[in-house]
Amino acid sequence: MKKMLTAAVVAATLIGLTGTTQSADKKTLAFVVNGASDFWKAAEAGVKKAQSELPNYTLTFKYPEQSSAAIQTRMMDDLVAAGVAGILVSPVDPKTMGDALNRVGGQVALFTTDSDAPSSKRVVYIGSSNVEAGKQAGQLMVKAMPNGGKCMGFVGLPGADNARERIDGVKEVIKGTKIELVDVRADDIDQTRAKRNVEDTITAHPEINCMVGFYSYNTPRIYEALKEAGKIGKVTIIGFDEDAITLGGVKEGTIVGTVVQQPYEWGYQGMKDMAKFLEGDKSFVPANKLIIIPTKIIEKDNVDSFWAELKARQGKK
Repeated sequence: MKKMLTAAVVAATLIGLTGTTQSADKKTLAFVVNGASDFWKAAEAGVKKAQSELPNYTLTFKYPEQSSAAIQTRMMDDLVAAGVAGILVSPVDPKTMGDALNRVGGQVALFTTDSDAPSSKRVVYIGSSNVEAGKQAGQLMVKAMPNGGKCMGFVGLPGADNARERIDGVKEVIKGTKIELVDVRADDIDQTRAKRNVEDTITAHPEINCMVGFYSYNTPRIYEALKEAGKIGKVTIIGFDEDAITLGGVKEGTIVGTVVQQPYEWGYQGMKDMAKFLEGDKSFVPANKLIIIPTKIIEKDNVDSFWAELKARQGKK
């Protein structure tokens, strides 16, 4: 009787996660992100595409109620308890989540994306080279400010590998130039705080003539704060990722450019590869356990074509 009740609880939990009563007969794969952001909509679209090609699996996409290592850990533990077979996760803080990731990786197939945890029991990382993405942002800065500038950076989680590596990439490229990255302000993926960080910079540091948004939502908050302060066009803006406000600013020429990733491919390839792994095919895992999806620079001359492709993938007109 106890075993029957346990099975019923697991089945009910899976139904709650996926919204379908047929899920208990299939293996469930989950994509767990690091916080609420429109950036992840493209990854959702990739997971949806993978679902159409994986009829024997149920795929689910999970947002934590807030960006917290503890909340994300609890979410993964709940998924494991519910019987999922694999989790693709963007860890909030890989450095402090080692034990949790090892615990999860010891029970299910664990992949990382966006921010890696190489010392954990994860099978493979699939995502960008954040160092290379940072270098591309640095190239945009050098191109836009040949006579130098004083820049402030803005980021969500400075301890996450994706943030640290992007910042390191920028610093590597601007080293020896007259461009200075004065500081980087963190907001813990709190968009109200992100905008306030920009507003405080405008007030307290009038010498800053360049701003870099290291996370997808940072550049839109930079744009909004500068516009409200009447400083659009007076401060050089460099962005990451493909928020609509960011792309709109690139199109109108008020944002120099943005370095975009391919989260659609993370969702699509990640789910497909996880299914392969669970079926015994490990041939796709390289020796270094890194599957790098290239980043690219979007400027005014290629923003329209990129935006059209992005909308098509997301099923938008």
